Amino acid sequence: MYDRTTVGTHSSRVQDFVNRHGDADVKQISATAKARIEAQGFVDLDDRTLAQINYWLRLAPAICMVWVAIGTALSSAAILWALVPLAALGALLTRHPFDVLYNYGLRYLVHGPRLPRYPLPRRFGCLMATVIIAGEAWSFQSGHLLVGHILGWSLVAAASANVSIGFCVPSYIYGMVFGKPSPCASVKCA
Repeated sequence: MYDRTTVGTHSSRVQDFVNRHGDADVKQISATAKARIEAQGFVDLDDRTLAQINYWLRLAPAICMVWVAIGTALSSAAILWALVPLAALGALLTRHPFDVLYNYGLRYLVHGPRLPRYPLPRRFGCLMATVIIAGEAWSFQSGHLLVGHILGWSLVAAASANVSIGFCVPSYIYGMVFGKPSPCASVKCA
């Protein structure tokens, strides 16, 4: 059995460790991770902020990836049609609806900064996902199961690259077509 002094001592040691070492890792971001985030248009942020939001920028793509995987596995047009408006809002707005989970909840638990507004390369990614999800939903609805599965699993694969290593395929395509994002191409200058 634990007595209160043992638990209190243990939790204060854990808190001391977090206070001393927790921020040390957050201040560092690899050049590769920084380049991948900047390719999505987040170019006006310091290294510390990039390190803090690196994984949280993957939350919305992760939710979409799981949603699409479920809809694809079940060949369900209804599940996918329900995602289309949310994906479209990610393309039209400067923040994705799923970012609300972090900005108004999780960030208070992790003491992190708000996620920044979505620049054009990131929104382009949401637009591409919207088109693919709608095409997949239509394919399932109209009985073209093979096309639906090809679209769905391709999107899941592309999203898994973003979720696992931070590489956003649509943002890379955006950069190839429109040029690499620069500070003046950010939302602040638009």
